[in-house]
Amino acid sequence: MTNTKRLKPILFVGTGSDVGKSVINAAFCRIFLQDGYSPAPFKAQNMSLNSYASAEGLELGRAQAVQAEACGIPCLSAMNPILLKPTSDQKAQLVLNGKPMGDQSARDYFLKTDRDFLFSEAIKAWRSLDEKYNPIVMEGAGSISELNLWDKDITNMRVALETGSPTILIADIDRGGVFGSVYGTIKLLPEAERKLIKGILINKFRGDISLFDDGRKMLEELTGIPVIGVVPYFRDIHIEQEDSVVIDYKRGSTDAGKINVAVVLLRHMSNFTDFNMLERMPEVNLYYSANPAEIAKADLVLVPGSKNTISDLVYLRERGLAKTIIQATEAGKGVYGICGGYQILGEEIRDPDHVEGDVEMMPGLGLLPVITTLSKEKRTVQTRFRFQHQKEYGTGYEIHMGQTRLLGGTPLCTLEDGSTDGCLVSPKLWGTYLHGILDNKAVLEEMLKANQLKADVAEFDYNAFKEEQYNKLAALVRANIDMDYVYSILTE
Repeated sequence: MTNTKRLKPILFVGTGSDVGKSVINAAFCRIFLQDGYSPAPFKAQNMSLNSYASAEGLELGRAQAVQAEACGIPCLSAMNPILLKPTSDQKAQLVLNGKPMGDQSARDYFLKTDRDFLFSEAIKAWRSLDEKYNPIVMEGAGSISELNLWDKDITNMRVALETGSPTILIADIDRGGVFGSVYGTIKLLPEAERKLIKGILINKFRGDISLFDDGRKMLEELTGIPVIGVVPYFRDIHIEQEDSVVIDYKRGSTDAGKINVAVVLLRHMSNFTDFNMLERMPEVNLYYSANPAEIAKADLVLVPGSKNTISDLVYLRERGLAKTIIQATEAGKGVYGICGGYQILGEEIRDPDHVEGDVEMMPGLGLLPVITTLSKEKRTVQTRFRFQHQKEYGTGYEIHMGQTRLLGGTPLCTLEDGSTDGCLVSPKLWGTYLHGILDNKAVLEEMLKANQLKADVAEFDYNAFKEEQYNKLAALVRANIDMDYVYSILTE
């Protein structure tokens, strides 16, 4: 059923970071799709090390790619026109309309970039979506009550004012202080912006929701704005998230009854979503660690992507992790690198153009016979590939700056265009630039077989699993939100 009624765009903002905006946005994307509309996500500015390559060969934040999936549509860079990818504590790469524009310090980005130009680019992207989709389901960033950043805002209430979007304020009750955070956030807003806040959504409630009935009434009396729902805290619904804060919940150690897979926790780790399929397999215990002793106990060791491979190589050596990874290969364990991890496992990383910093050459771990030369050009592409001797094609995507030259070994994958990717030393030791490679059953089967590990990969359909999760999330949110009210503010 197609619903042709035109809806206003809707914006979800927060009292702070990590209140659940991305997941709630994904829920509404799926709800609108289920109700016959053709929604699309949008976030004007995102800061994340987890990104994705669109079919256009452009880059966007992973959260918007996930939300597009919840909408049942391919992702586009217009869904996240401004992406900041931290390269250090003080600097980030600016990606504009899917293409890298260079690194900037936080000070330079906020004080020296032309905010009006960036905002105009964001609104151009929004309009391109608004012409094709209905409604646009938008996400803000961080808190909307940061007074010192208001004049630099290009992603929160300025977007709401420009697009006339009814706005829902999300608060995380699990953090505590929900009354102060909601009341203070709303009261600090200028009147024009305050008028656009049409509802309050309380997120991550533990226990009996009816116990908050009085709290709802109090919030409504305090703010004059309806509480549209209280969404319970959940752990049984799995939606890909991009914020590195979720890694804090995934740190762990070995489990004697399972296949133990350690992901080396790099300081500048990117694209941790590469391991989501492995993590969901019931026979697998996947954990993140920077503890050499915990990594040494694993059956498999995965070295993930990095936004600053040279800095992370130094970190690996300082923490004793480099030695642990090398010893894992010597012990006959499977060791695999993805993107930056692939570069780290090689002989050398060269940076003649100072893409990552002042160091022009850094020895790698010497496990793969490859040399990487970093460059200012970024390769951003979705691709189909054949893994080793496999006849069937798998899917993945590349986002990296640099070229890697093989000195030995053999290519790991053959791409659809006939080119090759990666380096294979043995079935227990390889590296690749392909993000998402571990979402392919054939790859996991080969990896587990090479290490004499048993798990029923054939029984786990990751795409079907993700669809089930979007539907479960939509059902949970729909059951706890006044959807009649939501539709009323989108049609008034």
